[in-house]
Amino acid sequence: MTAERTAHGTVPSPGAQPRDHPRPTVPVVPAPARGAAGGRFPARRPADWPASPVPLLVADLGAAVLGALTLGRSGPAVLLVLAAALLRPHRPPRLGQGALDELPAVCGRVAVAWLALAALVAAYTPERELPAAVLALGFTVHAAADCAGRALVHWRRRVALLRQPRAALVVGPAAAAQRVAAAVLRHPRCGVRPVGIVADQADGAAGLPVLTCAEEVHRALIQNGVRDVLVVHPAVRAQHGPLLRALAESGCAVWELDADAPWYPAPEQLAGFACRRLRPGSGRRAGLRKRVLDVVLSGSLLLAAGPLLLFCALVLRISEGPGVVFRQERIGRDGRPFTLLKLRTHRPADEHESATRWSVANEQAMPWFCRFLRRTSLDELLQLWNVLRGDMSMVGPRPERPYFVAQFSQAHPGYAARHRMPAGITGLAQVNGLRGDTSIEDRARFDNAYIDTWSLWQDVCILLRTAVALVRPTGS
Repeated sequence: MTAERTAHGTVPSPGAQPRDHPRPTVPVVPAPARGAAGGRFPARRPADWPASPVPLLVADLGAAVLGALTLGRSGPAVLLVLAAALLRPHRPPRLGQGALDELPAVCGRVAVAWLALAALVAAYTPERELPAAVLALGFTVHAAADCAGRALVHWRRRVALLRQPRAALVVGPAAAAQRVAAAVLRHPRCGVRPVGIVADQADGAAGLPVLTCAEEVHRALIQNGVRDVLVVHPAVRAQHGPLLRALAESGCAVWELDADAPWYPAPEQLAGFACRRLRPGSGRRAGLRKRVLDVVLSGSLLLAAGPLLLFCALVLRISEGPGVVFRQERIGRDGRPFTLLKLRTHRPADEHESATRWSVANEQAMPWFCRFLRRTSLDELLQLWNVLRGDMSMVGPRPERPYFVAQFSQAHPGYAARHRMPAGITGLAQVNGLRGDTSIEDRARFDNAYIDTWSLWQDVCILLRTAVALVRPTGS
Protein backbone atom coordinates (compact mmCIF):
# COMPACT_ATOMS: atom_id res chain seq x y z
CA MET A 1 0.00 0.00 0.00
CA THR A 2 2.95 2.35 0.28
CA ALA A 3 4.80 4.16 -2.42
CA GLU A 4 8.16 2.65 -1.42
CA ARG A 5 7.86 -0.71 -3.14
CA THR A 6 9.58 -1.64 -6.34
CA ALA A 7 12.05 0.92 -7.62
CA HIS A 8 15.55 1.45 -6.41
CA GLY A 9 18.03 4.27 -6.36
CA THR A 10 17.74 7.85 -5.20
CA VAL A 11 15.40 9.46 -7.69
CA PRO A 12 13.40 12.69 -7.53
CA SER A 13 10.23 11.28 -9.08
CA PRO A 14 9.00 7.76 -9.84
CA GLY A 15 7.06 6.63 -12.86
CA ALA A 16 7.59 9.55 -15.18
CA GLN A 17 10.87 11.27 -14.50
CA PRO A 18 10.30 15.00 -13.96
CA ARG A 19 11.41 17.38 -16.63
CA ASP A 20 12.91 20.75 -15.87
CA HIS A 21 9.61 22.29 -14.90
CA PRO A 22 9.69 25.85 -13.63
CA ARG A 23 8.90 26.27 -10.00
CA PRO A 24 5.14 26.79 -9.64
CA THR A 25 4.02 30.30 -8.91
CA VAL A 26 4.00 31.00 -5.21
CA PRO A 27 0.50 31.91 -4.04
CA VAL A 28 -0.14 35.52 -3.29
CA VAL A 29 -1.48 34.48 0.11
CA PRO A 30 0.52 31.46 1.28
CA ALA A 31 -1.14 31.50 4.67
CA PRO A 32 -4.08 33.24 6.29
CA ALA A 33 -3.49 36.73 7.58
CA ARG A 34 -2.12 36.93 11.09
CA GLY A 35 -4.20 38.61 13.67
CA ALA A 36 -6.38 38.15 16.67
CA ALA A 37 -7.99 35.13 15.14
CA GLY A 38 -4.86 33.06 15.61
CA GLY A 39 -3.66 33.02 11.99
CA ARG A 40 -7.10 32.92 10.37
CA PHE A 41 -9.49 35.40 8.88
CA PRO A 42 -12.13 36.52 11.40
CA ALA A 43 -14.92 33.99 11.70
CA ARG A 44 -18.22 35.44 10.54
CA ARG A 45 -21.55 33.84 9.82
CA PRO A 46 -23.11 35.69 6.89
CA ALA A 47 -26.28 34.30 5.38
CA ASP A 48 -25.18 31.57 3.03
CA TRP A 49 -26.33 31.59 -0.57
CA PRO A 50 -29.10 30.74 -1.02
CA ALA A 51 -30.71 32.20 2.07
CA SER A 52 -32.52 30.32 4.81
CA PRO A 53 -34.76 27.46 3.59
CA VAL A 54 -37.45 28.41 6.10
CA PRO A 55 -39.44 30.73 3.74
CA LEU A 56 -39.63 28.03 1.06
CA LEU A 57 -40.59 25.46 3.69
CA VAL A 58 -43.40 27.73 4.89
CA ALA A 59 -44.57 28.19 1.29
CA ASP A 60 -44.62 24.41 0.69
CA LEU A 61 -46.45 23.56 3.91
CA GLY A 62 -48.89 26.47 3.54
CA ALA A 63 -49.79 25.28 0.03
CA ALA A 64 -50.27 21.74 1.33
CA VAL A 65 -52.66 23.03 4.01
CA LEU A 66 -54.68 24.94 1.41
CA GLY A 67 -54.87 21.84 -0.77
CA ALA A 68 -55.91 19.73 2.20
CA LEU A 69 -58.84 22.06 2.91
CA THR A 70 -60.49 20.80 -0.29
CA LEU A 71 -60.70 17.29 1.21
CA GLY A 72 -62.97 18.15 4.11
CA ARG A 73 -61.48 15.32 6.22
CA SER A 74 -58.87 15.64 8.93
CA GLY A 75 -57.15 12.26 8.48
CA PRO A 76 -56.31 12.52 4.78
CA ALA A 77 -55.46 16.20 5.27
CA VAL A 78 -52.77 15.34 7.85
CA LEU A 79 -51.36 12.63 5.58
CA LEU A 80 -51.20 15.10 2.69
CA VAL A 81 -49.28 17.69 4.72
CA LEU A 82 -46.83 15.01 5.90
CA ALA A 83 -46.34 13.77 2.33
CA ALA A 84 -45.69 17.33 1.14
CA ALA A 85 -43.09 17.83 3.88
CA LEU A 86 -41.32 14.57 2.98
CA LEU A 87 -41.36 15.18 -0.77
CA ARG A 88 -40.15 18.78 -0.70
CA PRO A 89 -36.63 19.27 -2.13
CA HIS A 90 -33.83 19.13 0.42
CA ARG A 91 -31.22 20.68 -1.88
CA PRO A 92 -31.11 24.50 -1.98
CA PRO A 93 -32.30 26.15 -5.20
CA ARG A 94 -29.71 26.99 -7.84
CA LEU A 95 -28.28 30.44 -8.35
CA GLY A 96 -30.80 32.68 -10.07
CA GLN A 97 -33.49 30.01 -9.97
CA GLY A 98 -37.06 31.28 -10.06
CA ALA A 99 -40.61 29.95 -9.78
CA LEU A 100 -40.85 29.10 -13.49
CA ASP A 101 -37.67 27.03 -13.28
CA GLU A 102 -39.19 25.07 -10.40
CA LEU A 103 -42.66 24.66 -11.94
CA PRO A 104 -42.19 21.12 -13.40
CA ALA A 105 -40.58 19.81 -10.22
CA VAL A 106 -43.17 21.42 -7.95
CA CYS A 107 -46.09 20.05 -9.98
CA GLY A 108 -44.46 16.61 -10.07
CA ARG A 109 -44.00 16.47 -6.29
CA VAL A 110 -47.55 17.67 -5.67
CA ALA A 111 -48.94 15.07 -8.10
CA VAL A 112 -47.01 12.28 -6.35
CA ALA A 113 -48.31 13.41 -2.96
CA TRP A 114 -51.94 13.41 -4.12
CA LEU A 115 -51.67 10.08 -5.95
CA ALA A 116 -50.05 8.47 -2.90
CA LEU A 117 -52.83 9.85 -0.71
CA ALA A 118 -55.52 8.53 -3.06
CA ALA A 119 -53.88 5.07 -3.10
CA LEU A 120 -53.69 4.91 0.71
CA VAL A 121 -57.31 5.97 1.15
CA ALA A 122 -58.51 3.45 -1.46
CA ALA A 123 -56.47 0.66 0.12
CA TYR A 124 -57.56 1.15 3.76
CA THR A 125 -61.03 2.75 3.41
CA PRO A 126 -62.42 1.74 0.00
CA GLU A 127 -65.86 3.12 0.84
CA ARG A 128 -64.38 6.62 1.23
CA GLU A 129 -62.05 6.74 -1.76
CA LEU A 130 -61.38 10.19 -3.22
CA PRO A 131 -63.33 11.07 -6.37
CA ALA A 132 -61.41 12.20 -9.44
CA ALA A 133 -62.95 15.67 -9.24
CA VAL A 134 -61.71 16.11 -5.65
CA LEU A 135 -58.23 14.96 -6.64
CA ALA A 136 -58.12 17.35 -9.60
CA LEU A 137 -59.33 20.30 -7.50
CA GLY A 138 -56.99 19.56 -4.63
CA PHE A 139 -54.00 19.13 -6.94
CA THR A 140 -54.78 22.40 -8.74
CA VAL A 141 -55.14 24.40 -5.52
CA HIS A 142 -52.04 22.83 -3.95
CA ALA A 143 -49.81 23.31 -7.02
CA ALA A 144 -51.00 26.86 -7.69
CA ALA A 145 -50.52 27.92 -4.07
CA ASP A 146 -47.07 26.32 -3.90
CA CYS A 147 -45.88 28.01 -7.10
CA ALA A 148 -47.30 31.37 -5.97
CA GLY A 149 -45.68 31.10 -2.54
CA ARG A 150 -42.30 30.14 -3.96
CA ALA A 151 -42.53 32.92 -6.54
CA LEU A 152 -43.08 35.42 -3.74
CA VAL A 153 -40.06 34.10 -1.83
CA HIS A 154 -37.82 34.28 -4.92
CA TRP A 155 -39.08 37.79 -5.77
CA ARG A 156 -38.31 39.08 -2.27
CA ARG A 157 -34.83 37.57 -2.44
CA ARG A 158 -34.13 39.16 -5.82
CA VAL A 159 -35.28 42.55 -4.54
CA ALA A 160 -33.08 42.19 -1.45
CA LEU A 161 -30.05 41.27 -3.57
CA LEU A 162 -30.65 44.19 -5.93
CA ARG A 163 -30.80 46.59 -3.00
CA GLN A 164 -27.83 45.08 -1.19
CA PRO A 165 -25.77 42.77 -3.44
CA ARG A 166 -23.30 40.36 -1.91
CA ALA A 167 -19.72 41.63 -1.96
CA ALA A 168 -17.29 39.26 -3.66
CA LEU A 169 -13.58 38.84 -4.31
CA VAL A 170 -12.41 37.47 -7.66
CA VAL A 171 -9.33 35.22 -7.43
CA GLY A 172 -7.19 34.40 -10.45
CA PRO A 173 -4.91 35.95 -13.08
CA ALA A 174 -5.51 39.69 -13.08
CA ALA A 175 -6.64 39.99 -16.72
CA ALA A 176 -9.15 37.14 -16.56
CA ALA A 177 -10.37 38.21 -13.11
CA GLN A 178 -10.97 41.79 -14.27
CA ARG A 179 -12.91 40.52 -17.28
CA VAL A 180 -15.14 38.31 -15.14
CA ALA A 181 -15.64 41.06 -12.56
CA ALA A 182 -16.69 43.54 -15.25
CA ALA A 183 -19.19 41.03 -16.70
CA VAL A 184 -20.72 40.35 -13.28
CA LEU A 185 -21.00 44.08 -12.55
CA ARG A 186 -22.90 44.54 -15.83
CA HIS A 187 -25.58 42.12 -14.56
CA PRO A 188 -26.73 43.38 -11.14
CA ARG A 189 -29.67 40.93 -11.19
CA CYS A 190 -27.25 38.15 -10.22
CA GLY A 191 -26.93 39.82 -6.80
CA VAL A 192 -23.11 39.78 -6.65
CA ARG A 193 -20.88 42.87 -6.55
CA PRO A 194 -17.13 42.22 -7.01
CA VAL A 195 -15.07 44.59 -4.86
CA GLY A 196 -11.52 43.41 -5.54
CA ILE A 197 -9.18 41.13 -7.47
CA VAL A 198 -6.78 38.74 -5.74
CA ALA A 199 -3.80 38.06 -8.00
CA ASP A 200 -0.05 37.52 -7.80
CA GLN A 201 0.57 40.87 -9.44
CA ALA A 202 -1.39 43.69 -11.05
CA ASP A 203 -1.46 43.87 -14.85
CA GLY A 204 -1.72 47.66 -14.96
CA ALA A 205 -5.17 47.64 -16.58
CA ALA A 206 -8.01 49.76 -15.27
CA GLY A 207 -10.64 48.10 -13.14
CA LEU A 208 -11.10 46.88 -9.60
CA PRO A 209 -8.21 47.16 -7.13
CA VAL A 210 -5.79 44.24 -7.22
CA LEU A 211 -4.93 42.73 -3.84
CA THR A 212 -1.50 41.13 -3.77
CA CYS A 213 -0.90 40.35 -0.08
CA ALA A 214 -2.75 38.79 2.84
CA GLU A 215 -3.14 42.08 4.69
CA GLU A 216 -4.99 43.66 1.76
CA VAL A 217 -7.31 40.65 1.48
CA HIS A 218 -7.97 40.82 5.21
CA ARG A 219 -8.79 44.52 5.00
CA ALA A 220 -11.14 44.04 2.03
CA LEU A 221 -12.85 41.16 3.79
CA ILE A 222 -13.67 43.35 6.81
CA GLN A 223 -14.43 46.67 5.14
CA ASN A 224 -16.67 45.29 2.39
CA GLY A 225 -18.28 42.40 4.26
CA VAL A 226 -17.22 39.92 1.57
CA ARG A 227 -19.56 36.94 1.35
CA ASP A 228 -18.55 35.26 -1.93
CA VAL A 229 -15.30 34.28 -3.61
CA LEU A 230 -15.19 33.73 -7.37
CA VAL A 231 -12.35 31.49 -8.62
CA VAL A 232 -11.72 32.09 -12.33
CA HIS A 233 -8.80 29.80 -13.20
CA PRO A 234 -8.25 26.05 -12.56
CA ALA A 235 -4.74 26.60 -11.18
CA VAL A 236 -6.09 28.83 -8.41
CA ARG A 237 -7.33 25.85 -6.42
CA ALA A 238 -3.79 24.53 -6.02
CA GLN A 239 -1.94 27.84 -5.83
CA HIS A 240 -4.30 29.58 -3.41
CA GLY A 241 -5.53 26.61 -1.40
CA PRO A 242 -4.72 28.10 2.05
CA LEU A 243 -6.42 31.36 1.10
CA LEU A 244 -9.58 29.65 -0.17
CA ARG A 245 -9.79 27.50 2.97
CA ALA A 246 -9.34 30.54 5.21
CA LEU A 247 -12.05 32.46 3.36
CA ALA A 248 -14.42 29.48 3.49
CA GLU A 249 -13.82 29.08 7.23
CA SER A 250 -14.62 32.78 7.71
CA GLY A 251 -18.07 32.21 6.21
CA CYS A 252 -17.57 32.98 2.51
CA ALA A 253 -19.10 30.86 -0.23
CA VAL A 254 -16.44 29.82 -2.77
CA TRP A 255 -17.51 29.43 -6.43
CA GLU A 256 -15.46 28.24 -9.38
CA LEU A 257 -16.36 30.05 -12.60
CA ASP A 258 -15.39 28.97 -16.10
CA ALA A 259 -14.11 32.21 -17.57
CA ASP A 260 -13.95 30.73 -21.09
CA ALA A 261 -16.02 28.05 -22.80
CA PRO A 262 -17.76 25.73 -20.29
CA TRP A 263 -15.83 22.46 -20.16
CA TYR A 264 -18.11 20.74 -17.67
CA PRO A 265 -21.91 20.50 -17.30
CA ALA A 266 -22.90 23.05 -14.69
CA PRO A 267 -26.55 23.72 -13.83
CA GLU A 268 -25.43 26.78 -11.87
CA GLN A 269 -24.68 29.99 -13.72
CA LEU A 270 -23.65 33.47 -12.65
CA ALA A 271 -23.95 36.32 -15.17
CA GLY A 272 -23.83 33.69 -17.93
CA PHE A 273 -20.71 31.94 -16.59
CA ALA A 274 -20.94 28.25 -15.73
CA CYS A 275 -20.08 27.84 -12.07
CA ARG A 276 -20.09 25.31 -9.27
CA ARG A 277 -19.73 25.50 -5.51
CA LEU A 278 -16.38 24.57 -4.01
CA ARG A 279 -16.11 23.42 -0.44
CA PRO A 280 -12.42 23.69 0.53
CA GLY A 281 -11.54 21.10 3.14
CA SER A 282 -13.84 18.37 4.36
CA GLY A 283 -15.70 20.39 6.98
CA ARG A 284 -16.20 19.70 10.66
CA ARG A 285 -19.06 17.24 10.31
CA ALA A 286 -17.32 15.31 7.55
CA GLY A 287 -14.11 15.29 9.59
CA LEU A 288 -15.97 13.99 12.62
CA ARG A 289 -17.60 11.14 10.66
CA LYS A 290 -14.26 10.23 9.11
CA ARG A 291 -12.56 10.30 12.51
CA VAL A 292 -15.20 8.04 14.06
CA LEU A 293 -14.71 5.52 11.24
CA ASP A 294 -10.93 5.68 11.72
CA VAL A 295 -11.07 5.11 15.48
CA VAL A 296 -13.55 2.23 15.24
CA LEU A 297 -11.70 0.43 12.43
CA SER A 298 -8.15 1.01 13.64
CA GLY A 299 -9.01 0.02 17.21
CA SER A 300 -10.82 -3.12 16.09
CA LEU A 301 -8.08 -4.13 13.66
CA LEU A 302 -5.35 -3.54 16.25
CA LEU A 303 -7.14 -5.82 18.69
CA ALA A 304 -7.70 -8.47 16.04
CA ALA A 305 -4.20 -8.26 14.57
CA GLY A 306 -2.39 -7.96 17.91
CA PRO A 307 -1.29 -11.61 18.08
CA LEU A 308 -0.15 -11.52 14.44
CA LEU A 309 1.85 -8.34 15.05
CA LEU A 310 3.53 -9.89 18.09
CA PHE A 311 4.41 -13.02 16.11
CA CYS A 312 5.90 -10.99 13.22
CA ALA A 313 7.86 -8.80 15.64
CA LEU A 314 9.21 -11.88 17.44
CA VAL A 315 10.35 -13.51 14.18
CA LEU A 316 12.05 -10.26 13.10
CA ARG A 317 13.77 -9.91 16.46
CA ILE A 318 15.13 -13.46 16.30
CA SER A 319 16.15 -13.36 12.64
CA GLU A 320 17.24 -9.73 12.18
CA GLY A 321 18.26 -8.61 15.63
CA PRO A 322 17.09 -5.60 17.69
CA GLY A 323 15.23 -2.64 16.19
CA VAL A 324 11.96 -4.25 15.10
CA VAL A 325 10.02 -0.99 14.66
CA PHE A 326 10.97 1.33 11.79
CA ARG A 327 10.28 5.04 12.34
CA GLN A 328 10.37 7.64 9.59
CA GLU A 329 9.27 11.25 9.33
CA ARG A 330 6.39 11.84 6.91
CA ILE A 331 4.28 14.86 5.98
CA GLY A 332 0.61 14.82 6.92
CA ARG A 333 -2.32 17.21 6.82
CA ASP A 334 -1.50 20.90 6.24
CA GLY A 335 2.18 20.02 5.87
CA ARG A 336 2.64 18.92 9.48
CA PRO A 337 5.31 16.23 10.02
CA PHE A 338 4.64 13.06 12.00
CA THR A 339 6.47 9.80 12.73
CA LEU A 340 5.21 6.88 10.66
CA LEU A 341 5.57 3.39 12.15
CA LYS A 342 6.27 0.13 10.29
CA LEU A 343 7.81 -3.22 10.97
CA ARG A 344 11.46 -2.98 9.92
CA THR A 345 12.17 -4.95 6.75
CA HIS A 346 15.22 -2.96 5.60
CA ARG A 347 18.05 -1.13 7.31
CA PRO A 348 19.21 2.01 5.41
CA ALA A 349 22.94 2.61 5.28
CA ASP A 350 22.58 6.04 6.89
CA GLU A 351 20.11 8.85 7.55
CA HIS A 352 20.67 10.37 4.12
CA GLU A 353 19.65 7.16 2.39
CA SER A 354 16.62 6.84 4.66
CA ALA A 355 15.47 10.37 3.83
CA THR A 356 16.23 10.51 0.10
CA ARG A 357 16.15 7.00 -1.37
CA TRP A 358 12.83 6.42 -3.09
CA SER A 359 12.68 2.69 -2.39
CA VAL A 360 14.72 -0.26 -1.36
CA ALA A 361 17.53 -1.37 -3.65
CA ASN A 362 17.86 -5.05 -4.47
CA GLU A 363 14.72 -6.18 -2.66
CA GLN A 364 15.34 -9.77 -3.82
CA ALA A 365 18.41 -9.88 -1.55
CA MET A 366 16.25 -9.41 1.54
CA PRO A 367 15.61 -12.32 3.88
CA TRP A 368 12.56 -14.28 2.85
CA PHE A 369 10.49 -13.22 5.87
CA CYS A 370 11.11 -9.51 5.18
CA ARG A 371 10.08 -10.00 1.54
CA PHE A 372 6.97 -11.81 2.76
CA LEU A 373 6.04 -8.94 5.07
CA ARG A 374 6.45 -6.37 2.31
CA ARG A 375 4.55 -8.30 -0.36
CA THR A 376 1.63 -9.00 1.98
CA SER A 377 1.75 -5.46 3.48
CA LEU A 378 1.91 -6.93 6.98
CA ASP A 379 4.71 -4.47 7.72
CA GLU A 380 2.10 -1.70 7.38
CA LEU A 381 -0.08 -2.93 10.24
CA LEU A 382 1.69 -0.71 12.76
CA GLN A 383 0.28 2.31 10.92
CA LEU A 384 -3.03 1.45 12.54
CA TRP A 385 -1.50 2.98 15.65
CA ASN A 386 -0.82 6.17 13.66
CA VAL A 387 -4.48 6.18 12.68
CA LEU A 388 -5.65 5.64 16.26
CA ARG A 389 -3.42 8.49 17.45
CA GLY A 390 -4.79 10.84 14.78
CA ASP A 391 -1.61 11.18 12.71
CA MET A 392 -3.26 9.46 9.75
CA SER A 393 -6.61 8.22 8.47
CA MET A 394 -7.60 4.83 7.13
CA VAL A 395 -8.23 6.39 3.70
CA GLY A 396 -6.41 9.37 2.26
CA PRO A 397 -3.37 10.41 0.22
CA ARG A 398 -0.29 8.37 1.06
CA PRO A 399 2.19 10.41 3.15
CA GLU A 400 5.68 11.04 1.85
CA ARG A 401 9.00 12.17 3.28
CA PRO A 402 9.82 15.91 3.43
CA TYR A 403 12.54 15.57 0.79
CA PHE A 404 10.16 14.13 -1.78
CA VAL A 405 7.30 16.45 -0.81
CA ALA A 406 9.52 19.40 -1.70
CA GLN A 407 10.60 17.76 -4.97
CA PHE A 408 7.10 16.75 -6.08
CA SER A 409 5.47 20.04 -5.04
CA GLN A 410 7.82 21.89 -7.39
CA ALA A 411 7.40 19.49 -10.30
CA HIS A 412 3.63 18.95 -9.97
CA PRO A 413 1.51 21.98 -8.92
CA GLY A 414 -1.38 19.80 -7.73
CA TYR A 415 0.76 17.73 -5.38
CA ALA A 416 0.73 20.18 -2.46
CA ALA A 417 -3.08 20.31 -2.56
CA ARG A 418 -3.14 16.66 -1.39
CA HIS A 419 -2.33 17.86 2.12
CA ARG A 420 -5.82 19.31 2.54
CA MET A 421 -6.85 16.00 4.11
CA PRO A 422 -5.12 13.66 6.56
CA ALA A 423 -2.78 11.12 5.00
CA GLY A 424 -4.09 7.58 4.75
CA ILE A 425 -2.97 3.95 4.83
CA THR A 426 -4.74 3.41 1.51
CA GLY A 427 -6.47 5.70 -0.96
CA LEU A 428 -8.13 6.15 -4.31
CA ALA A 429 -4.78 6.26 -6.09
CA GLN A 430 -3.65 2.99 -4.51
CA VAL A 431 -6.80 1.04 -5.39
CA ASN A 432 -6.40 2.26 -8.98
CA GLY A 433 -2.97 0.64 -9.24
CA LEU A 434 -0.82 3.71 -8.46
CA ARG A 435 1.68 2.06 -6.13
CA GLY A 436 5.40 1.64 -6.27
CA ASP A 437 7.26 3.31 -9.14
CA THR A 438 4.25 4.98 -10.76
CA SER A 439 3.42 8.49 -11.94
CA ILE A 440 3.33 11.12 -9.20
CA GLU A 441 1.23 13.34 -11.44
CA ASP A 442 -1.42 10.60 -11.71
CA ARG A 443 -1.35 10.00 -7.97
CA ALA A 444 -1.85 13.69 -7.21
CA ARG A 445 -4.77 13.84 -9.64
CA PHE A 446 -6.50 10.82 -8.09
CA ASP A 447 -5.85 12.08 -4.54
CA ASN A 448 -7.28 15.53 -5.29
CA ALA A 449 -10.30 13.96 -6.99
CA TYR A 450 -10.87 11.86 -3.86
CA ILE A 451 -10.73 14.95 -1.63
CA ASP A 452 -13.03 16.97 -3.90
CA THR A 453 -15.68 14.22 -3.97
CA TRP A 454 -15.22 12.87 -0.44
CA SER A 455 -18.01 10.90 1.17
CA LEU A 456 -18.08 8.33 3.94
CA TRP A 457 -19.40 5.71 1.52
CA GLN A 458 -16.45 6.37 -0.78
CA ASP A 459 -14.12 5.59 2.13
CA VAL A 460 -15.97 2.33 2.75
CA CYS A 461 -15.70 1.38 -0.93
CA ILE A 462 -11.96 2.09 -1.00
CA LEU A 463 -11.44 0.00 2.14
CA LEU A 464 -13.37 -2.91 0.62
CA ARG A 465 -11.37 -2.69 -2.62
CA THR A 466 -8.16 -2.61 -0.57
CA ALA A 467 -9.22 -5.71 1.36
CA VAL A 468 -9.87 -7.54 -1.94
CA ALA A 469 -6.45 -6.49 -3.24
CA LEU A 470 -4.73 -7.74 -0.06
CA VAL A 471 -5.92 -11.31 -0.56
CA ARG A 472 -4.58 -11.52 -4.11
CA PRO A 473 -1.31 -13.35 -4.63
CA THR A 474 0.47 -10.14 -5.65
CA GLY A 475 -0.44 -8.46 -2.36
CA SER A 476 -1.40 -4.78 -2.18
